Amino acid sequence: MGDSNQIEHEQISTSLEVEQLDSNLFRSKSLWVPTNARGVFGGQVISQALVSATNCVSPAFGLHSLHCYFLLSASPSTAIIYHVDRVRQGRSYVTISVRANQNGRVVFVLMCSFQKPEPWQPSHQWPMPHVPGPEHCEDEEVRFLKLAESPETPSRRKKLYQDALKDRLKSPIAIKRAKEHHVASDGTIVYMYWMQARNIPKYEAPFQKYLNRIEYIRAQEIWGGTELPGHDCTFLPRDQDQGEEWYTEGYVFFVDIFSYHSTNDQMYTRNGNLVAVTSQEGVVRANVRADSNANAKL
Repeated sequence: MGDSNQIEHEQISTSLEVEQLDSNLFRSKSLWVPTNARGVFGGQVISQALVSATNCVSPAFGLHSLHCYFLLSASPSTAIIYHVDRVRQGRSYVTISVRANQNGRVVFVLMCSFQKPEPWQPSHQWPMPHVPGPEHCEDEEVRFLKLAESPETPSRRKKLYQDALKDRLKSPIAIKRAKEHHVASDGTIVYMYWMQARNIPKYEAPFQKYLNRIEYIRAQEIWGGTELPGHDCTFLPRDQDQGEEWYTEGYVFFVDIFSYHSTNDQMYTRNGNLVAVTSQEGVVRANVRADSNANAKL
């Protein structure tokens, strides 16, 4: 993989592509490292693992839920190999596990479940929070540009905003901030974002439905500087659009103790349908012991 590999993420469909080597074996085609990151973007690894799993499941089943762990950071210079294990094949559910290997080491593991749709079942959901529509919200690119050019911004922070701006301009996901650092009555801190896939091609089902649910559409900048050891996500069986939909996602930061940082969040379509509920666990280490030789690692 050469340097050209670093621009592949500009098309979300290309970023998700994997090469099938055997019936249960797949290889990444492109890997992307965000600016100032230690390794490959975790959302892309989750997405490629899910694409690999989806290729081993009948189109009659849709992605239902996942649980995954990041074990080591991955390098963009070597392809990731995804080993798919068909754990269980039932009449209503299929369980798949995926192990991502690079240079002989396991860097990521995923367990996911697929379900045959049952639209006749009753459904309930949390109501969508009230937020201004995406047409009334500012693009993150515009916000970062203003912060980078503001005379009140310290020089060190200007560099961070400039780097964030570069990543945002290349991203296949448009992001608009709908609500920032809202403190609820119970003390929880809430952020709300609108997200939309840019220039996503149209595919036949089930890949189109999968693309619209994909993890790649999530939190591209919420976890900047944070290691993500664990992630859970449940997808609700909603009919998905063809990629033009704006999704709003709310992050509730509720735990920050002993270097662990955790959030719950929900993703809604613009018309108020809840399509995903997730939980993330992050690691933030402060160098409080002033150990200059300490290296960040999970």
